Amino acid sequence: MRTSKIPLILLALLWFAPRSKADVAVLLEEPYSYDGAFAGTGHAAVYLTRVCAESPLKLRRCLPGEPGVVISRYHRIGGYDWLAIPFYPYVYAVDNPSQVPLMANPKLEAALRDRYRRTYLEQIVPDLPGGSTPPGDWYELLGSAYDRTLYAFQIETSADQDDAFIEHYNSAPNSAAYQLVSRNCADFVRQAVNFYHPKAVRRSIVADLGISTPKHSAKSLAQYSKHHPDLQFTAFVIPQVPGSIRRSRPVRGLMESVFKAKKYELPLLVFYPAVAGGFAAAYIAEGRFNPAHNALIFGTNGELDAPLSAQERRSYSKALAEVTRSDSEVKANSQLAAWRRLSSTAKLQPDLNGEPVLSLNSGDSQLQLGLTRENILNGSAPRDVVQGALIARLHDELRSGGAPKTSDALLMQDWKLLNTSLGPETVSNETRNRLPIRDLKSGTD
Repeated sequence: MRTSKIPLILLALLWFAPRSKADVAVLLEEPYSYDGAFAGTGHAAVYLTRVCAESPLKLRRCLPGEPGVVISRYHRIGGYDWLAIPFYPYVYAVDNPSQVPLMANPKLEAALRDRYRRTYLEQIVPDLPGGSTPPGDWYELLGSAYDRTLYAFQIETSADQDDAFIEHYNSAPNSAAYQLVSRNCADFVRQAVNFYHPKAVRRSIVADLGISTPKHSAKSLAQYSKHHPDLQFTAFVIPQVPGSIRRSRPVRGLMESVFKAKKYELPLLVFYPAVAGGFAAAYIAEGRFNPAHNALIFGTNGELDAPLSAQERRSYSKALAEVTRSDSEVKANSQLAAWRRLSSTAKLQPDLNGEPVLSLNSGDSQLQLGLTRENILNGSAPRDVVQGALIARLHDELRSGGAPKTSDALLMQDWKLLNTSLGPETVSNETRNRLPIRDLKSGTD
């Protein structure tokens, strides 16, 4: 075992240890779509591990085994200032971790969100006349990890603090109050976290011109934890779900978004060099913060583990390239194409255990492709489609650059699924042995 991973593993052990205390966390969410193209400041929410949602508008203490709630300020959703969504629906648009799909595309994402809305949010986001899905920003309530990577910065709370928080937010007015500059999502996070730990989250005059931003909210809580070592603090990454949905972009503060964007910085350098220098100085002075530094990887089962190192990623990538290189053994390109083609026209439905499957058109028949680790090998879809989905997932997890995407433990599970899907009649033993189903570092099982 490499010594550099020991602190991260110790944090993971602390996470699983029985605790009498719970946590409040800043959820820092990477930007995508128009936000990613222009501002890049992303979104912020509050995650509470011992507070749950009796409804989207009312909080309560969690029952044993419940993973908590995500609360955030939204714009144009039912006329409310904030809404509370259980953790797994907020992140993955499903009720249970066993239902989280291995791969996603825009059609699947929309189907999962609408299925949850119809089941639990009909009073806040009702159907249109005729029963069709309504437009609007309600989709931001569900399945955030399909669109972007999330970072959690979590610090402990007490039972009395949780009870006081519940009483305060249940009794206070909850009507639309969003304002981009003075009452945005980061302002809500700042007020909620400071309810537990006063002055833990602050605005930055230098880096953000005094405007609350998601990135500085996370940074200030991380800094606060260094001055309060008696409070347990954990940072972890919730990777964006692999698939054909466009990848999110790094989250930035206000000054940073100008300093790092050529479309803004280059014109300033040419016409207003002094102003450009000011943006650069502000970013260097207070804007730098890497949210992935020393962060663990969140698995869909709730486990935390160290992310893959660069060396481990290269080793796995080389092994995957060797397995998929030979068209006569593993037709990787045709498998990927088959997965993308069929999944784009498939319909989402539950299997007998309630887990999601895709119903695929194949001539005059309907085939089912399981979407989770529990059912992907049990459907009636052709083997090359199953293999294509698993290969596509592994390719996505092993891409370089950007946020951490997986851990050694999670990737090993995917390797084993691919190894099982190949079957003894599909590839030779020599090719199968290229699959790193053993520990690449030690060579042992």
